[in-house]
Amino acid sequence: MNNQARPKLSRSLRLGLFIAAVIGLVTGLFAWYQVQSERKIDLEDVTRRAHVLAQQLSDRALLALSLPDTQARQTLRPRLEGYQRLLGYAVFRADGRLLAAGKAVSEFTDKLDDPARQALQSGKEVTQLLRAAGMHVHVLVKPLPGTEPATGALAVVHDVTFLDDRAVARLAQFGFWVLIITLLAVALVVGSTWLAYERPLHKLADWMRRLRTENVAEAPPGLPSGRLRSESDRLAASFRAARSTGRALSEATMHAEQVWTPERLRAHGLAALGEARQLIVVSNREPYMHQWRDGKPRVIVPAGGLVTALDPVLQACGGVWIAHGAGDADRATADPAGRLTVPPDDARYTLKRVWLTREEEQGYYYGFSNEGLWPLCHLAHERPVFRAGDWGHYRNANRRFADAVLDEVGTGQAVVLVQDYQLALVPRLLKEARPDLRVGLFWHIPWPNPEAFRICPQGAEILDGMLGADLVGFHLQQYGNNFLDTVDRVLESRLDWDHFAVELRGNRSLVRPFPISVQPWAERHVPEGEDLARQIAELREQHQLGDAFVAVGVDRVDYTKGLPERFRAVARLLEKYPQYRGRFTHVALGAPSRTHIPRYREHLDRIEALADEINWKYQTDSWKPIRFLVAHHDAKTVHAFLRMAPMGIVSSLHDGMNLVAKEYVAAQAGGDGVLVLSEFAGAARELADALIVNPYDIEQFAEALRAGIEMDAAERRARMQRLSRQVEEHNIYRWAANFLTELAATRAPGAETADGNKTATA
Repeated sequence: MNNQARPKLSRSLRLGLFIAAVIGLVTGLFAWYQVQSERKIDLEDVTRRAHVLAQQLSDRALLALSLPDTQARQTLRPRLEGYQRLLGYAVFRADGRLLAAGKAVSEFTDKLDDPARQALQSGKEVTQLLRAAGMHVHVLVKPLPGTEPATGALAVVHDVTFLDDRAVARLAQFGFWVLIITLLAVALVVGSTWLAYERPLHKLADWMRRLRTENVAEAPPGLPSGRLRSESDRLAASFRAARSTGRALSEATMHAEQVWTPERLRAHGLAALGEARQLIVVSNREPYMHQWRDGKPRVIVPAGGLVTALDPVLQACGGVWIAHGAGDADRATADPAGRLTVPPDDARYTLKRVWLTREEEQGYYYGFSNEGLWPLCHLAHERPVFRAGDWGHYRNANRRFADAVLDEVGTGQAVVLVQDYQLALVPRLLKEARPDLRVGLFWHIPWPNPEAFRICPQGAEILDGMLGADLVGFHLQQYGNNFLDTVDRVLESRLDWDHFAVELRGNRSLVRPFPISVQPWAERHVPEGEDLARQIAELREQHQLGDAFVAVGVDRVDYTKGLPERFRAVARLLEKYPQYRGRFTHVALGAPSRTHIPRYREHLDRIEALADEINWKYQTDSWKPIRFLVAHHDAKTVHAFLRMAPMGIVSSLHDGMNLVAKEYVAAQAGGDGVLVLSEFAGAARELADALIVNPYDIEQFAEALRAGIEMDAAERRARMQRLSRQVEEHNIYRWAANFLTELAATRAPGAETADGNKTATA
């Protein structure tokens, strides 16, 4: 069973519950004893009544015993029927044979044979309690005297079921008063303990907490006088002195300590890598792609958060990035081993390309990865498709990437960072070949709940591959919890919920949240000042934006990004508030994605048709409400639009993080832009000062757009300042430092575990 932390009860409540248990036990035992005593008295009363009735009927029974059976029954019949709680009588001859019995008794006369035989043999009255005919009955058998030891016997039968009902009623009554007394006792104990003991301690604890962050002059009221108050005052004085001494130094160094830079990451990375020294990133997507343009290879930076996040890390730390060479000019720009240095204009690290055939790419990337795992993990109302052939290509491609890593490492040491769902099998493949490698896996998309993941026919193999890593990272703790729940349901493994770890096949994998972030725009060689102003003016003129209020969105054209929902919200805004017609324009920068997959092509067609429909309804000769620009936009263009727009929109239906939200905030640093952010994007957990919306709720979405347009300037600045501080302090360099630190701290093969055993090395 998985042990999860439970909230602790207060001392006063625990004491009250203990006293309640004692009172309940004592009074319950007393109530049971009392009820049993009263039941005994009632039974004795029934026995006396039965004895009296037997005496009254003895003469008639003796007369009947002297007659033949038929006459005897006629003589006894008028007196054999019962009255109140008296079921009736039965008369037995000296040989134990039943002579006559009342109608109510005749149904169970077989149960009277034994007590009648006992009475005839002993010559004494016999009393018994029996279960008969669904009733609880009391039987008294009286032997009838004669010349022989007994001429016969008379049985008097009473229904005593009422005694059970009376006992239950008495127990219920006792229980009610026990409950009242117990509750009063608990209230008294808890209240008195709280007032006399816990309340002063809580005040003291709250005062000590405030003491760390505020200038508290004296101890809180309500504390007992004497040493405790004296020591509290001294402690306050010490904290004030320390705070005053350290405030200046803290203010001078705080910013430097909070903000991570490439230089700081480089120094930290070298220390974290230790003896390994070599850092290897492996992903499907390459950071720089070459394509033929006018007979010459042209560099393209692919869209997506993975490249945006990790390229600065490799530029800061150096190393090797292993990726699929998907550009049609990639082979021409790499050496025979598929290697080249990047960035092209300022070499900082090595890019090694893995070559896949078109068939392999179709099955591994477009098939299993993006028609299977992608919709499975995003829960975006698209049916996952899993084909046996695609799985074969996926396994082979993962083997190709793992072999490329091993070839690059050689006999040396390395820290390997495996990226995303396309390469889930690589960690296990690396560990099987080189158990001494430090392997981290970061999953850039959500992880679904166990029920959803079990749709995947190859789910067990995917999990096994991932758990070859020493560290498995997700954007959110929720995704990590889902992952551990999934492992618990699917694999026979050892889960350590206290440390969020899994042990499988000799490898221990830590599972941690690492919310990914972005690089500051100032480091990306984008225009600023007059150059930026000139570019913005050109873009406004090119796209006929005039002086309209611009809301920008930057997305891959994917069904998870909520583009139709966003366009409908814009239409609803214009329908509900006509004053914004001609004054508001949404610019959607759409990067075409996975166009080899039919559902992606169909999705793009639907979005373009929807944009045309809305524009046709509201546009004028000089204005359109939606500018849907489908192209691979470079960083300078994206930056210019982000800086231009007083509003950024992210409408993901389900997203692991969504770095566009953070890119917009980073571009607005020092400004007063408004971010409208889907609650289903992981970024919503960190960017709480955005206008959070449910993109499925078109009415709410439209109202959020209106609120952003009309928001007071002071509120916009305050919100953006807090958002900017969050993004600046938690940038991509801090993310990388945290990941490398955690990975470096994982237990090396052969190290001792907490239970004193050693981990396997193979």
